[in-house]
Amino acid sequence: MRSLSLGRSFDGLIAWDSFFHLTFEDQRRMFPLFCAHSKPGTALMFTSGPAYGEAIGVFVGEPLYHSSLSPDEYRALLAAHGFTVVAHKAEDPACGNHTVWLAQRQ
Repeated sequence: MRSLSLGRSFDGLIAWDSFFHLTFEDQRRMFPLFCAHSKPGTALMFTSGPAYGEAIGVFVGEPLYHSSLSPDEYRALLAAHGFTVVAHKAEDPACGNHTVWLAQRQ
């Protein structure tokens, strides 16, 4: 994910339950990759944590890293890479308490 270079753009990009397993810096580095794989009108959907921080969860008995930038930083990174936030819902109970972002490339 961190070094994805497919040489083409897509109408939609999804980073569901994956993006928040990257470090803070690796998440920041993903925004140029999202931009490189998108075109005007491309939808980008990803999940994050609800606030800035790190946590270690457990999955199948093994520790699992999670991190999240702040909502303000996500908004700034999206804007800097040509995306407009369409919707953002923190800990949405209708979506398994996921924090969901939907953005669209301008």
